[in-house]
Amino acid sequence: MRQFVNVPWRIHRGDPNWIPPLRADMLGSRILRITGLLTPAHPYHRNAEVTHFLVRNGSVLLGRISAAVNHRFNDRYNARIGFFGFFDTVEDYEVARLLLDSARDWLAERGMEIMRGPGGYSTATHESQQAVLIDGFKTPPTVELTHNPPYYGEFLERYGFAKAKDYHAYMINITDGPDERLQRIVDGVRARRQIETRMIDLSKVRPEVDKIVKIYNEAWADNWGFLPLTDSEAAAMADSLKLVADPGLLRFAYVDGDLAAVLGALPDPNVPFRPRWSWWRDTDAVRVVRLLRTRRHIPRIRLMFFGIRPQFRKLGVDAVLYHEVLSYALKHGYKTCEPSMLLEDNDLILRASEFMGGHRYKTWRVYEMPIKRS
Repeated sequence: MRQFVNVPWRIHRGDPNWIPPLRADMLGSRILRITGLLTPAHPYHRNAEVTHFLVRNGSVLLGRISAAVNHRFNDRYNARIGFFGFFDTVEDYEVARLLLDSARDWLAERGMEIMRGPGGYSTATHESQQAVLIDGFKTPPTVELTHNPPYYGEFLERYGFAKAKDYHAYMINITDGPDERLQRIVDGVRARRQIETRMIDLSKVRPEVDKIVKIYNEAWADNWGFLPLTDSEAAAMADSLKLVADPGLLRFAYVDGDLAAVLGALPDPNVPFRPRWSWWRDTDAVRVVRLLRTRRHIPRIRLMFFGIRPQFRKLGVDAVLYHEVLSYALKHGYKTCEPSMLLEDNDLILRASEFMGGHRYKTWRVYEMPIKRS
């Protein structure tokens, strides 16, 4: 499994726009209190079957891939979808073909009819959305997002995959300040309705995360690829928030006293996590120290989740939360905000990102293909 984690370090070595997660995120760490996704103890494996493949030339690592059957996902959608993930390959189509053949055959043996990916195992909405970058190769990704060479998408399409869904990222320049139109909208909304907001309370992080999960499971229910968050996944979210969260960027909204919405942005740990291409400076310990030393001086934030419970939509709650978070970010020295992994057909969120002054600058694609019986 260490070799599996090391594959992209070799393939992308020297690429200034590639930024990996901590190895502990994959393999776990008692010191950091992280349950690695690739370890049997991770809650993902309670409802899934997974396997992993490597391609090597002697001791030289050339590629990797995972295959997964997420039973909870298939039960929800009454489907037979098998997923591939952690897809990394050198620029050699034969290597990519070997990887994809291995994953496809394993999924076919388990009765799957569709092969979809790539993902962080699968492509459910709350998982680390690997997907494949197809536009925006000249800038690095923010936290939990991916960067890859253009040939990844070319290889997948050559193999027979077709587009299943695209996700977009927008970039907002915070230093311009909130738009005057937004201020007028917020003033009008507050004059018409009793809307209250507050920052997340990190001293009560688990109950606060439970509120986020409640909103998420209602607000995202109709989105493509949605899968409800479980209690164990909520616990993992609570642990991850403690390391980097800035409470002013995570806010709840209440309408007439009822929990209505949440907006969550994070300072981007990928800034201090950028590889130094030195064995000791790229250890988890040194990368975490860099994060802890600089986390209040990180210039960019990623807007990771924004949800409004269905009964509170079209009341202007979104404008109030956007305005408050962007005003806070400007006051505290953040320079840019990236709303990302926005579904291509989520017109409401796409228009809101454009209204905030954002421009689309990255696109990722999830692919799928039928699994033919041999």
